[in-house]
Amino acid sequence: MRYRRLGRTDLEVSAICLGTMTYGEQNTEEDAFALMDYALDEGVTFFDTAEMYSTPPREQTYGRTEEIIGNWFADRGNRDKVILASKVLGGSSRFPYVRGGSLKLNRRHIEEAVNASLRRLKTDYIDLYQTHWPDRAANMFGQRGFAADADEEMTPLDHTLDVLGDLVKAGKIRHFGVSNETPWGVMRYLELAEQRGLPRAVSIQNPYSLLNRLFEVGLAEIAIREDCGLLAYAPMAGGVLSGKYLGGARPAGARFSLAPHMTRYFGPSAEQATGRYVAVARRHGLTPATLALTFVNTRPFVTSTIVGATTLDQLRADIATIDATLSDAALADIEAVHTAIPDPCP
Repeated sequence: MRYRRLGRTDLEVSAICLGTMTYGEQNTEEDAFALMDYALDEGVTFFDTAEMYSTPPREQTYGRTEEIIGNWFADRGNRDKVILASKVLGGSSRFPYVRGGSLKLNRRHIEEAVNASLRRLKTDYIDLYQTHWPDRAANMFGQRGFAADADEEMTPLDHTLDVLGDLVKAGKIRHFGVSNETPWGVMRYLELAEQRGLPRAVSIQNPYSLLNRLFEVGLAEIAIREDCGLLAYAPMAGGVLSGKYLGGARPAGARFSLAPHMTRYFGPSAEQATGRYVAVARRHGLTPATLALTFVNTRPFVTSTIVGATTLDQLRADIATIDATLSDAALADIEAVHTAIPDPCP
């Protein structure tokens, strides 16, 4: 395994991060224990979760993933061996079953969320606590254009940072990161932290894959110049880049077979681009998954690649990509596809 510094902290995190959002939905607790055992044995010391998980999100499984991870910590007695990341919901009314809905990144919501996560995780601290979404109007999940909402009740970013600073002082969290953030949001958080001596964002967890390279525009420069690296989620575009959904296929038990309403990584352009990336992989003697994950692993602005395998075979293959490289010819072929069909799944 390879390890990289998390922001400007003293933490070294594994360059492969174990994503856990399927635990409690696609994966049973027994499955999850086996996956976490294997990952840790292979040197994956960085685990990512969220209060929202399992996914697809629903009231019956809210918080279940954290509970499973907490049970694993209690059973294995290995909390000190894992750098644990979780997230707080905010800026959304899509979860009426969480703290009464109308979630905000203010003191009440953040403190209630972190305390509940700590109970479920059976731990006294979270190493990296992330805001899951901005608490304001912002472009997310492929939204084009931008229009600020004149009536929005945005929690001031300095208020959010004040609360996070208090949680650091209390020892409940060690560091703070953002997720699904914009260049404006990241730079504003960094500016306020410097001005007021508040916690500095150490990471950006945003989507990044061969089908969505928008992080390269704006955020990549911030990641490098400000030591606030990318924790890349959906590096396989939810499994689409494996090619298993090509031609309308829906394998039994696969994520998008179970959740057909999730269409972010589908459509004519996505299908065409995926087919071409699969062909590139085969031309260079690689599996499509190896091509997709190695591309993300080797970008200079990436701190860690979050993999969400549901089987041990998948996890073995995903972790093995840490030692893979891409030839100049393979990279040129990737760029040719990207130039022809740029970012079909923003």
